[in-house]
Amino acid sequence: MDRYSEARRVALWGIGANIVLLIIKLIVGFISKSQAMIADGFNSAGDVFASIMTLTGNRISNMPEDKDHPFGHGKAEYVFSMIISFSLLLITYEILKSAIESIISRRSFTFSWWLVGVAVITILLKTALWIYTHRVGKRWNNLLIFANSEDHRNDILVTSGTLAGIIFGTGKLYWLDGVIGIGISLWIGYTGIRIFVSAYNVLMDTNMDDKLMERLQNEIESIPGVDHVDSISAKPIGVSFIIIVKVSVAGSMTVEAGHAVAAQIKERIKGNKNVGDVLVHVNPC
Repeated sequence: MDRYSEARRVALWGIGANIVLLIIKLIVGFISKSQAMIADGFNSAGDVFASIMTLTGNRISNMPEDKDHPFGHGKAEYVFSMIISFSLLLITYEILKSAIESIISRRSFTFSWWLVGVAVITILLKTALWIYTHRVGKRWNNLLIFANSEDHRNDILVTSGTLAGIIFGTGKLYWLDGVIGIGISLWIGYTGIRIFVSAYNVLMDTNMDDKLMERLQNEIESIPGVDHVDSISAKPIGVSFIIIVKVSVAGSMTVEAGHAVAAQIKERIKGNKNVGDVLVHVNPC
């Protein structure tokens, strides 16, 4: 099975599992009036949407280059990631508002072992999905799959908080269930902001980090014929980069020799992780 097929399978498993969890969480949450379980249910709704966006983004980003997209469709992954971040922030607002209202109005929930059962089932299912997606993501070094894996891991923490709210939110601690709901909403909001920043950096063509740039410069200057590196920059094209290098060589070097140096630079850099293509410009020293 190839990289695309594995990512598609991960997304489909996520969609199926989260739809089931969404339904049972909201049904039990609304019946018992548990704000923590309702918040967790809306979190699963966000997970369904995120998995659908992952599936769509994965399909588009794996389309080959064409006349209108000479560098491929890799940035589609980050366009869809930004859509996911906006949906998470909207869910954060709705859950936060509902939880605060429940504390102010002193709404209490009806304890039910169904609440405990749903929470335990969610934790077990999400743990299994986290282990599966983490292994697949590591095997293929796929950022989309790693994002799904992180999402499943976050759900384990969120639902553990829900379970704590259910257990300790009985009796006179009417406010604890709402507080757990607020905590869940803030965690979802944090995840949304983090996804937004990651997508924004790629879509705005943020350069590579300084450590990688320094390492590439040292590799290039070790190639015979290169006097020094004038500049290195990177253009993100999805999960990979186009590296643009300008170097200076001896002014007396022939065109053929200069092209040979450029070819060595390109071959050396393309051996690095997540490098899609390399453009080399040769200047006379």
